[in-house]
Amino acid sequence: MQQRCLVSMAVAAARAGVDLIQLREKDLPARELEMLTRELVQALKDSPHTRVLVNSRTDVAIAAGAHGVHLPANDVTASEARSIFNKAGVAQTLIGVSCHSAGDVAKAESHGADFAVFGPVFEKEGKGVSAASLAALRAACNRPAAAAARMPVLALGGVTLENASTCLACGADGIAAIRLFQASEVALVVKELRKLPLHETSGSKGNHGEHPYWSSTKP
Repeated sequence: MQQRCLVSMAVAAARAGVDLIQLREKDLPARELEMLTRELVQALKDSPHTRVLVNSRTDVAIAAGAHGVHLPANDVTASEARSIFNKAGVAQTLIGVSCHSAGDVAKAESHGADFAVFGPVFEKEGKGVSAASLAALRAACNRPAAAAARMPVLALGGVTLENASTCLACGADGIAAIRLFQASEVALVVKELRKLPLHETSGSKGNHGEHPYWSSTKP
């Protein structure tokens, strides 16, 4: 029942226009995780702009036909994960990496990651603003370019409709969240987020198609 609810929520998110859905069922055995991933990928087959990423488990992502993998900060590097995909005959895949500093983001980018999820930016439920965290987010988004265009950085941690614009003002390319989408109707949340303006960062024009790996995975 819980997994059925999860798939239903993912379908609603995809229909609302969510770009990426990360499957983080860490307690599931590999076989059950693979079955759930297959079910989710199948359920979203009519939403080609929504990508399904499996947390950490590159093997499950490959076996289940997911669009890619999201790597925790202490996991293998993006280049190692991409090598595993390539050896399995998967030429196009999307790889995200959890990062906590500008250095982490630069390292992930140097290993060919497609995007970084940076956090935590705020305390839980958006309560409290950490100037240090916002400064770190700004530094990560305005790091020296290592490619024709910097890879996207998504802000994570206590993001709400009220403070999401602050993240974008720091240069974030978007936001990642769990509670934000659980607390309200996902379609309304996405609609409000889409209204927020993206702020150009130094040396970035928001054209991620120039990034060598991001461009290969765009629909």
